[in-house]
Amino acid sequence: MIRRAVHIALEEDIGKGDVTASLFSNDKMAEATVVCRDDAVLCGQHWFSEALHQLNGDVKIDWDFGDGDLMEEGSTVCTVRGAARAILSAERTALNFLQTLSATATCTRQYVERISGTPAQILDTRKTLPGMRYAQKYAVKCGGGVNHRMGLYDAILIKENHIATAGSIHKAVSMARQKFPALPLEIEVENHQQLKQALTSEADTILLDNFSLPELQAAVHLNGNTKKLEASGNINLDNIREVAKTGVHYISIGAITKNIQAVDFSVRF
Repeated sequence: MIRRAVHIALEEDIGKGDVTASLFSNDKMAEATVVCRDDAVLCGQHWFSEALHQLNGDVKIDWDFGDGDLMEEGSTVCTVRGAARAILSAERTALNFLQTLSATATCTRQYVERISGTPAQILDTRKTLPGMRYAQKYAVKCGGGVNHRMGLYDAILIKENHIATAGSIHKAVSMARQKFPALPLEIEVENHQQLKQALTSEADTILLDNFSLPELQAAVHLNGNTKKLEASGNINLDNIREVAKTGVHYISIGAITKNIQAVDFSVRF
C-alpha cells in the first residue's frame, strides 16, 4: 500500500523525467539533512524512505527520530546520502508525505494530551485526504489516537439516512445483524428519544451526534454500562476536556485528518 501510494505520487511529480535533476551525472553523490522547522510529532518515515528508494535503492537514510517522537523546532530529522539525482527528484514527494503525516500526528497528540487523565480516547474518522486513508490512520496512531473503521467495509455505522431508508432504528440494526453478524455495529443518534431506542438494540456502540454537555452527561447516566458511547460534532481543543469528563468512551475528531497545517521541513545539501 505504501509502495503504490508513493509510486503514484512520484509519477505525478516526475512525469516523463526531472529535467532539472538531469543536469547532473548519474555518479554525482550528495549528502543532505532534513530539518524540522516546527515543534512536531514525526510521522511518515516509511513513505519518505520509499520515495527515495524507488528512485535509487542505494540511498542511505540515518534517522535521528522515529515515528511518534516529539521534535523541537530546528531539529535534524535525518541525514540522506546517495545519488544526487535521486535525492533531488524524490525530495518534494518525500517531504509532502512527511509534512502531511507529521501534521496529522501532531494534531492528534494535541487532542490526546488535552484529555489526559480521563478514560476517553480520541478516534479518527473517514474525513481523510483522498488516497491517504491508510497513511493518515497510521499517523493518528503515532499521535496517540485510536483508529475508527478503516472504511465502509470493516464495520457498520448506521446513520440518519440509513435509519430513514430502513424505517426505524431497530429495523436497521436487525438488518445489519442478520447480514453481518460478526462485524462491529454502531448507530448514530441525534436526541434522547433515539438514544433510548438504540440502547435496546443490538448495537455495540452508540454515536452521540452534536449532543450538548448536559445531554452527554444524561446519556452516560442513562446508558450505565450497557453500550460504548462515542461523542462527535462541534468538539475542539477548547471544549474537548469537558466532553471527556462526561464519561463517554470515545470522542471522534474529523479535524485531526482534514483540518491540519503541514509541518515545515526543509532539505539542505
